[in-house]
Amino acid sequence: MKVLIADDEPMARERLRALLAEHPDLRLVAEAADGGTALDACAEHTPDIVLLDIAMPGLDGLEAARHLADFEPRPAVVFCTAYDEHALSAFDAAAVDYLVKPVRRERLAVALDRARTFVAGRTPKAEVAPGKRRTHLCARLRGSLRLIAIEDIRYLHAEEKYVVVHHARGEDLIEESLKSLETEFAERFVRIHRNCLVARDELVELRRAADGRIEAMLRHGEKPLEVSRRCVPHLRELVRAL
Repeated sequence: MKVLIADDEPMARERLRALLAEHPDLRLVAEAADGGTALDACAEHTPDIVLLDIAMPGLDGLEAARHLADFEPRPAVVFCTAYDEHALSAFDAAAVDYLVKPVRRERLAVALDRARTFVAGRTPKAEVAPGKRRTHLCARLRGSLRLIAIEDIRYLHAEEKYVVVHHARGEDLIEESLKSLETEFAERFVRIHRNCLVARDELVELRRAADGRIEAMLRHGEKPLEVSRRCVPHLRELVRAL
């Protein structure tokens, strides 16, 4: 069974590495020092178990775990942290166990047994807990991952079964529904069409095109976006408030 360790402290990784060596059925396939690198390594190595620190630079362990819940096959996540106040959030993120550092040999063995049971059953994808909105979206790129900060996204456009994320660094495809994104990020994005959500701070003005259609002008947009008739009244109110 494959294991990945994600912790920004070298000594913590070394201790976990030594404890894992006592379990002949487990094989350490990768280590990472932050959440983003951990996700990339998981995409490459598809570990069965991830031993995940919470307080790491960049993407923290809690958000990394929420992204891991969308992986197929979904790995068993065991949090290993120096603090116990994150326990409730950890289980909201669908962790199978929560260990407080320094990790004890006996306690790790119990957590690994729980992880083995989880892997044997492979439960369905976890839902994001209410009030736990992500700070990034995750796009898959030929075996690796790209994290896109929500604050960098300009608009989201649905095309068949994908959503095209237009952001400050370009465009990426994600396999999420526009409706679920609208629900999760209602404070950030506004619907302008059945197939398009726009970041509220990107809206500059509404214009009438030569053919009578209403279009939205974006702060960083190269071209206007079509607005559906049913969305016009609400958008006008938003633009007036700018």
